[in-house]
Amino acid sequence: MTKSDSSRQIHLIKPVLPKLNNLFEYAVSKENGCWLFHPSWHLCIYKRMFESENKILTKEGVIHFLELYETKVLPFSPEFSEFITGPLMDALSESSLYCRNPGQLIGSGSPLGLKLQKFLVTYVSLLPEEIKSSFLLEFIQKMARRHWCAVPILFLSRALASVPRCKALGVEGLLALRDVIQCTMITHQILLRGAAQCYLLQTAMNLVDVEKVSLSDVSAFLMSLRQEESLGRGTLLWTELCDWLRVNESYFRQSSNCTSVGLHETSLNAYVKNLVQEYVKSPAWERENCVMPDWFEAKLIALMVLLAVDVEGMKTQYSEKQRTQNVLRIFLDPLLDALMKFGTNAYVPLPKTDRCLQLLLKLLHMCMSKGPRTQDDEVFTLLQDFVMSTTESISEFILRRLTLNELTSVADLDRCHLYLTVLTELINLHVKVGWKSNNPIWRVVTPLKNASIRHLQEMDSRQELTLGSQIQRVVSMAVLAAVCGTVDQRPELQLDSLGAGPLERFLSSLHLNHVLQKPQAEERGSFSEESASSQGWGKIVAQYTHDQWVCLSFLLKKYHTLIPTTESVALEPLLPAVQMPARTLKSALEALAVLPSDQVLPVFHCMKILVPKLLTSRESLCIESFDVAWKIISSLSNTQLIFWPNLKAFVQFVFDNKILTLAAKIKGQAYFKIKEIMYKIIEMSAVKTGVFNILISHCCQSWVMSASDASQGSLLSAKNYSELVLEACVFGTVFRRDQRLIQDVQTFVENLGHDCAANVVMENTKREDCYVRICAVKFLYLLDGSNMSHKLFMEDLAIKLLDKDASVSESRTCYVNSLQHRVKNRIWQTLLVLFPRFDQNFMNGIIDKIFHAGFINNQASIKYFIEWVIILILHKFPQFLPKFWDCFSHGEEKPKTSVCTFLAVLSHLEVITEDIPEKKLILKQALVTALQWCLSHNFSVRLYALVALKKVWNLCQAWRVEDADALTSVVESILRQVESAHGAGNARRNWQRIQEHFFFATFHPLKDYCLETIFYILPRLSGLIEDEWIAISKFAKYTDIPLDAGFQWYLSQTQLGELKPGDWSQQDIGSNSGRTDDQLEWTDVQKKIIPWKNNILDLDQELMFQDRAAKLGKSVSRLIVVASLINKPTNLGGLCRTCEVFGASVLVLGNLQCVGDKQFQHLSVSAEQWLPLLEVKPPQLIDYLQQKKAEGYTIIGVEQTTKSVDLIQYHFPEKSLLLLGNEREGIPANLIQQLDVCVEIPQQGIIRSLNVHVSGALLIWEYTRQQLLGHRDSRHEVCALSEMNCQC
Repeated sequence: MTKSDSSRQIHLIKPVLPKLNNLFEYAVSKENGCWLFHPSWHLCIYKRMFESENKILTKEGVIHFLELYETKVLPFSPEFSEFITGPLMDALSESSLYCRNPGQLIGSGSPLGLKLQKFLVTYVSLLPEEIKSSFLLEFIQKMARRHWCAVPILFLSRALASVPRCKALGVEGLLALRDVIQCTMITHQILLRGAAQCYLLQTAMNLVDVEKVSLSDVSAFLMSLRQEESLGRGTLLWTELCDWLRVNESYFRQSSNCTSVGLHETSLNAYVKNLVQEYVKSPAWERENCVMPDWFEAKLIALMVLLAVDVEGMKTQYSEKQRTQNVLRIFLDPLLDALMKFGTNAYVPLPKTDRCLQLLLKLLHMCMSKGPRTQDDEVFTLLQDFVMSTTESISEFILRRLTLNELTSVADLDRCHLYLTVLTELINLHVKVGWKSNNPIWRVVTPLKNASIRHLQEMDSRQELTLGSQIQRVVSMAVLAAVCGTVDQRPELQLDSLGAGPLERFLSSLHLNHVLQKPQAEERGSFSEESASSQGWGKIVAQYTHDQWVCLSFLLKKYHTLIPTTESVALEPLLPAVQMPARTLKSALEALAVLPSDQVLPVFHCMKILVPKLLTSRESLCIESFDVAWKIISSLSNTQLIFWPNLKAFVQFVFDNKILTLAAKIKGQAYFKIKEIMYKIIEMSAVKTGVFNILISHCCQSWVMSASDASQGSLLSAKNYSELVLEACVFGTVFRRDQRLIQDVQTFVENLGHDCAANVVMENTKREDCYVRICAVKFLYLLDGSNMSHKLFMEDLAIKLLDKDASVSESRTCYVNSLQHRVKNRIWQTLLVLFPRFDQNFMNGIIDKIFHAGFINNQASIKYFIEWVIILILHKFPQFLPKFWDCFSHGEEKPKTSVCTFLAVLSHLEVITEDIPEKKLILKQALVTALQWCLSHNFSVRLYALVALKKVWNLCQAWRVEDADALTSVVESILRQVESAHGAGNARRNWQRIQEHFFFATFHPLKDYCLETIFYILPRLSGLIEDEWIAISKFAKYTDIPLDAGFQWYLSQTQLGELKPGDWSQQDIGSNSGRTDDQLEWTDVQKKIIPWKNNILDLDQELMFQDRAAKLGKSVSRLIVVASLINKPTNLGGLCRTCEVFGASVLVLGNLQCVGDKQFQHLSVSAEQWLPLLEVKPPQLIDYLQQKKAEGYTIIGVEQTTKSVDLIQYHFPEKSLLLLGNEREGIPANLIQQLDVCVEIPQQGIIRSLNVHVSGALLIWEYTRQQLLGHRDSRHEVCALSEMNCQC
């Protein structure tokens, strides 16, 4: 086994692994269940597999180890536990091991992750109780000691959460779980990180011994979880946590530092009450002018208060609800009492006010329920009432603090932000319950605004700049920004009439981008105060400038109708910032040059209003604003927290519908600059998923709004940017394997739904690539074909789609699931969506392009869509039938099998002629055409023609076409012959399968016309990769573009959606272990129904090759070289050249399309023109090899095995078949069983393998050498016999 393991090749090791199971059974005594010899002998084999560079081998070893306890129970061994927390966990850190198996649907979960879960549950359950605690602790600590990628840590956490409840962890275990969260998941994808946190919390609830931990330990652990990612109130996880606290609250260990007197600290209510009381108290050691307290303690207390209240709600859910109100009141009494004194007691310690306001904010933020019962949240309603009762006191306190020059230090700026945030929350609460004119907030906002204006005006006249005065200036501007921002979001709070009041006049005359000078030290100040005034001054200045632009944005929105398109020469404009837009836009560009990237949003908002007014008169200035803004966005590609808000604001600015319309109208440089930026955004989306989603969503939404306009020109601006919709319709990159894994696991987490709290607390951003196409398709569905602008837009888009299809077809060979294949597939899906809106005049112009597409050699999924489109065209416009008949008389330049496309269309003649009253002439023409192609030399064409003939003949009989009577005997004889053909092998089998094929047996072009069939069912049935299947639920979830309420998503009236690919596709028995990751089921039906034996050269072709070889004096051997498992065109091209040089009889390839590859041709140097080539797909190899065995061939594998024969010692039979393995994996185990002999090339070096082309060339030469020697020896024997006869 060790020798096999050292080969590092999975096909050699996998057959040996079952013997390892036997060794485990023999190593355990049947009498006493103890180890007979040390288990490290077994583990060393696993360790070697885990450390292999071959990740497939590593995965196989890990899976085999995890399956140990599924069928047997092994005695406990400390070495086993050490191995699990050592080499096994090291191996589990490799993300690629968690890929799903071929054939599994996206989001179905990782097979290895499931096995890990079962293994850990079983292993821990079998551990002795005294060992269980130390093992789990070591397991968790190992998770915390290294950096894990997102996928492994998720499945490890999920496995831990599945371990049955037991008292295994204490304080040290809680600390280890906290370390896992804090140390290993800082940079993980947010959804996977949130899901892992959910599982780690469930682990804590299952495994923690509550008698060993205190409530303070639990609360500290809960604070390591991010509420916005996992522990949201109202989720199932929150409910589970509350229930756990309820059950165990009387068993928690008492905290050693408990200061409450007369209270039992293990009681949750007492603990929380004590927490609030201690928090609200002002510590004696805190100074009045100290920095603002950290938010951690406020978060902790708010969390524990809400948990305790909800726990109490569980206890009293069947009794009176007054109990919940009383408990919440008891908890919050200290806080509410303190808040009520803020307005009247000027001597409340400053740290106390900070703490109370922080706790108030956190309570309001955390109390918002994320669950399904948000509307019936009694706790939030009670909290809202309690807070509103303190509104007058809090608002008067904030007014005093912000207007009476009490904020004078740099630390006070954080307090200013706190006060304004609290004020905004109070305003939102009052607006929610109903805004009233005598509201206490109303009485505060106006004095606050006026005082701030007065302060700023006084500061402008001051000569001496002190720290206190500059801080007050910043505070006053922040107040005005908060007031403007609140009023902008809440129109009902408009303080003045539409006329320009003091606020508007003051804001319009602001000195924009005014740099606050660094203040001078006051006389009473010290060195420390001077340094404090200088510390972070640039950040303060940036915030001041940001607030200026927030105010200006409010002003421009309010008076956007007063902004002139050209600046007049008015002497004194009433509102300079509004009436002088060019100057304001220049100031915006200056602001973008100095502001940090997290402060530019209000500047973008202002530019969005200004640029449409200036695009005609000051185009160069507008283009400069585009460039500067894009430069900021492109530099933020790696800054997650501020990138997305800035990108959204940038798109709303540059792609504003007014700007797009004006730019398209004047067709100046701005128009081309916008298109340049559009393509740059699309290019960026290839490396940053979700960027294009923002752009297409914004544009489609704005166009939908304009499309609702009844005017005929409502969508003309969109027509000028139809390239954007075109790119959206075909958008989608081919991701790397690691990217596909992340997306797959994210889909798995999303499919868990409400069972995973991360799905509830985090909003789905819909940044996957598929949502770009969903947005475009839903937008197209909303267009009205009777509206001229809509009609012109759709026709222009259709022409561009057909042109793109033609350009993709000409560019390069379309391999299965390549980007070219996917793009062409998306093109025809979009054309299917658009088709019902096309009229005959437009179809006259594009019908030739559509028929031409039918002649191109496409992958199966594309062929189905093209055939579907042609069927719908002929059904709706039967006048195109003459052109359709012409397609059957194609020239020699068309591929022979391209007629299969039109024969497939012909098989749906019943649908095509559904609305035609006189069908007989058409049926006669169809019958003659089908009969003609039944005589084709090509097997695939004959099959398609026979299907069409059978369906057309049934129609002829149903409609009693008299002219067809003369052909009755011929047709029925043909059909009877094909139906009763026995002993025909694959020919008969494929005749049955093509009749059962979904496209001919179940699919109905009219009844199945729906989004589900176009984007999910047909791609799934045609073998397209799962990345291209767009489930109909995703269309429903995407609500940015609404559809009519009466729109039917599921229109299919057939059983098509219930079919599985296995119901019709050829599924040859055998393992696919030797295939690479990108080798999938054959997706071209024309190829699926052609068995390998029907690809063998016809007799006349064989004679042609032999005749050509004879004329050239070339001898042909009986050697067959099978290279179906080889992928690289360079290796195949070299082998082709070698086979031709040494006279092999045939070279077998997995796909004949590779012959057209440039790399193949570069190595083959035209050898393919002189060598017979045969296509045999990898799954067909077993049948092919067995057939050749029956013909007397010896099957020889080029492989290193324990029984392989040295090449020098092996004598090749004349009829030899040489099977070459895959570049990476060699020959699969199921094919090795078919071999008669394995031949090994003797080696002297350290490297254990040769290039497959080199290996093949060596064996081909050795075969040739032996055959040449054999012929020479036979000639010598003949000459010797002749001489003997002469002597006699």
